[in-house]
Amino acid sequence: MIKTKKLVTSIALVSALSACGQSSVTENESQIGEVNRSTTPNVVIFYIDDLGYGDLGSYGATGVETPEIDRIANNGIRFTDGHSSAATCTPSRYSLLTGEHGFRNNAKILKGDAPALIQPGKPTLASMFKKAGYTTGVVGKWHLGLGNGNVDWNADIKPGPLEIGFDYSFLLPATGDRVPTVYVENHNIVNLDKNDPITVSYKGKIGNMPTGYENPELLRVVADKQHNETIVNGVSRIGHMSGGKAAHWVDEDFAQVFSDKAIDFIRENQNKPFFLFKSYHDIHVPRLPNDRFKDKSTMGVRGQAIAQMDWMTGRIIKEIEKLGLAENTLIIFTSDNGPVLFDGYFDSAVELLGEHKPGGPFSGGKYSRLEAGTRVPTIAYWPGTIKPQVNDALVSQMDIYKSLAKLIGVEVSENEAVDSLEQLSVWLGETDQGRVDLLEESLGNVALRHNNYKFIAKSKNKPNFIKSKGIRGGYQSFDQLYDLSTDPGENKNIAKQNPDLVKQLKARTKEIVAGRY
Repeated sequence: MIKTKKLVTSIALVSALSACGQSSVTENESQIGEVNRSTTPNVVIFYIDDLGYGDLGSYGATGVETPEIDRIANNGIRFTDGHSSAATCTPSRYSLLTGEHGFRNNAKILKGDAPALIQPGKPTLASMFKKAGYTTGVVGKWHLGLGNGNVDWNADIKPGPLEIGFDYSFLLPATGDRVPTVYVENHNIVNLDKNDPITVSYKGKIGNMPTGYENPELLRVVADKQHNETIVNGVSRIGHMSGGKAAHWVDEDFAQVFSDKAIDFIRENQNKPFFLFKSYHDIHVPRLPNDRFKDKSTMGVRGQAIAQMDWMTGRIIKEIEKLGLAENTLIIFTSDNGPVLFDGYFDSAVELLGEHKPGGPFSGGKYSRLEAGTRVPTIAYWPGTIKPQVNDALVSQMDIYKSLAKLIGVEVSENEAVDSLEQLSVWLGETDQGRVDLLEESLGNVALRHNNYKFIAKSKNKPNFIKSKGIRGGYQSFDQLYDLSTDPGENKNIAKQNPDLVKQLKARTKEIVAGRY
């Protein structure tokens, strides 16, 4: 197993900060021998929604068991310092697929009818894989926008995944708590009745479908004002819609529907290299897991959704193994941002938490610049190639782009994946020397990790809901500096004691935001 790298504890060591930059070349890289691996392995990325650092058994969970994911964590790399690029979903998904920070394209949490954020011609992980002859697919939550901003949901919906490198897509268009509440396969809504056309509005009531604010007696789950509009399957959502009754999804069917589609894609492409982006709705709100998981957790529906997510993941991995593809398939498992308990629906996630710690030993969560906002479970699994280990390297999902490009022999252009670093040796477990610097983005603000230091610049841009949701978000009107090697919970601000270091880290933050590495 790779040993934990030595923690940087001396403030004086940071005087050469700008010089060290974010080099992707490690000191011991030249000593690492080439591993025996395929140059065209299948690649599957399991991208979970709102899964916190402490929400898996292998990361310390209580109140729920995750045996399927723990199996790959124990037989692959379990990263202890893996990060999404942002503490919210749309910018993180954008960063994973493009290899650049979401703020470079003003990526924010999108409405359900938002135009495509990634426009045709923009290089993506999918288009990069296609250069190497891969078949590419995406199954699950999208939330990166579709169409041109004036979507006709009853006709071909594009641009979308098929216009940016994916050969196949089966989508939940935005999120489970937003309309339209339908599946989109490739360019069209599944099971759409042309005689019952769909209309979507984020400006006001349309049609005669019931809403939470007008018909509270129809609700199975009480929601806040934002989530209290059109009711589908007994749950009110954000936004208004009308029509499309035959196409409406049933939330409790997500696990079966999405895992079936992922397995179908794998079976159809088992004889050629494929890339599958398996993007989850779980454990995002509204949490409506299938009844088969109702006894799988002491934490209510949030814990049940974690168990459901584990079942889905295990089902797909077992299919890969059944087809004899395991030793030629690299699996990466991670989450789009940190955990959140209450997020619009009163589903007792807070009341039933018990001793479980969704963020593990870290503070904050979804929407937060504190560490649990972006530090998430991160696992790499490739039987026969990756050796089982716990790895403490600082790694970012953005680096998956250039790392996998090197793996499959694709040359990345100068203006492609501009924030991604080639870190293949880290993702394959050959070294624990990862990034030096890493930005953590949240709601228009950023924080900086430099080795084990965490710098959070003062900010006037504090979201209104941060305090009301009980989130310590790191949006104070003063600079913050923490030494995570001794203070992982970010409780002791040492900024005043280290003004020179604060100055250097503030300058480094501005350099990275400006694209100067």
